[in-house]
Amino acid sequence: MRPAFCYSHECMGGTVLDGKRIRDEILGELRPRIEALTRRKRAPALAVVLVGDNPASKIYVGSKIKACEEIGIRSVKVTAPEDVSTDELYRKLEPLTNDQSIDAILIQMPLPEGINAEKIVSSVVAPDRDVDGFGEVALGRLVLNRPWVRACTPAGIMEMLRRYHIPIAGKKAVVAGRSDIVGKPMALMLLHENATVTICHSRTQNLAEECRTADILVAAIGRAAMLTADHIKPGAVVIDVGMNRVTEKAEVQRLFADEPARLAAFEKNGSVLVGDVEPKAMRELSSAYTPVPGGVGPLTIAMLMANTVTLAERRLLE
Repeated sequence: MRPAFCYSHECMGGTVLDGKRIRDEILGELRPRIEALTRRKRAPALAVVLVGDNPASKIYVGSKIKACEEIGIRSVKVTAPEDVSTDELYRKLEPLTNDQSIDAILIQMPLPEGINAEKIVSSVVAPDRDVDGFGEVALGRLVLNRPWVRACTPAGIMEMLRRYHIPIAGKKAVVAGRSDIVGKPMALMLLHENATVTICHSRTQNLAEECRTADILVAAIGRAAMLTADHIKPGAVVIDVGMNRVTEKAEVQRLFADEPARLAAFEKNGSVLVGDVEPKAMRELSSAYTPVPGGVGPLTIAMLMANTVTLAERRLLE
């Protein structure tokens, strides 16, 4: 029997990295910590701010609140209309900054055009309530590799790699994407685990050639199926962060020609989700890969819950 992760041509035909299973493990480990906090002090509390009517944002916020309810975290939802001004939004959110019953604050992005997002986040979300791990203190401590809450999506990916016993030290990792939310923190987390890391972006020359050097390839570009078989080294571990909705029938048929269930879902719903990597190439060339959906997505919410509990423990127990 071949080893699960050998990073070689012989290891083609990827193992599915099940984000739902890892999510359930993480949430299961959080429950006794939440119960202990509730007995000694109170339940951890997360405030979620939703501005406007973005359908995707509503779904994401609903998922986060549902996760809170399932494991015993108190959630507080604050909403504001699409046409709210920066000053009006600040005044509405100002009470959160003084509410000592709130351990963590999340402002759902993107905010509507016309709102100064940087001003809102920096003035409302103090470092000790920065559950997303996007603030200057969190990012600075990540650069220095000092303890703090980490950005949820890359932290979840690191948990997945660890729990699937995928070796990182000494491996070549390529991160395609340089966002402050995923790409940059992902690269730093891999670097801290002794991977040799390359960050690629929109101006990278010979992108396919760079990606093909990766033992661990993280795709966080935000473009549907942009990475193809030409970008994947046979036997690589492929982590697909992308969540892109495809609505063109010809493109769906091209991407999912060998997946009747996905084609049927498209006929029913008029769209399907695809990551940043061509699904067939990812399945056939990788030694392990994250499916879309069901891979990285569930981990983001799991790590949001973990960060909430960690912040609550610091506030209530230290």
